[in-house]
Amino acid sequence: MEVGVASYSSRQPVVSGSPDRGRGGPPRGNLHVEFAQIGEVKERKEKYLTAKYGAHQMSLIRKRLGVEMWMFDQLQTLYPSPEGKNEEKELDLDELLDVDGELKRKKYLWDSLADCKQGKDKVEKFIGELLERATTL
Repeated sequence: MEVGVASYSSRQPVVSGSPDRGRGGPPRGNLHVEFAQIGEVKERKEKYLTAKYGAHQMSLIRKRLGVEMWMFDQLQTLYPSPEGKNEEKELDLDELLDVDGELKRKKYLWDSLADCKQGKDKVEKFIGELLERATTL
């Protein structure tokens, strides 16, 4: 779609008392916008409802999303899925944050990751990093 401003054919004299008095240029009444279609008309876009958050709230959301994405990536390395299967290990960050105390959180994570086939040192490293990141939320 092209957008252009149609040109005016002649300049009209400025009438006294007109809002355009004293300005050089075309009278505003003669300008209009023309839309020219090029190619096919695209289908109508779907509408989405969005919410506007304050800067502080948005930074908290970004921080949490960063921790969740990191956790998702780490869980994929701890629980590699064979080809053709879309099994994923899920770990709820809200449940972890609801647990009181560092030791109880660590026990909760060990219980949740008990079926991991990776080495104990990798699981320990993941738990340590996750607890460190969870304290920043």
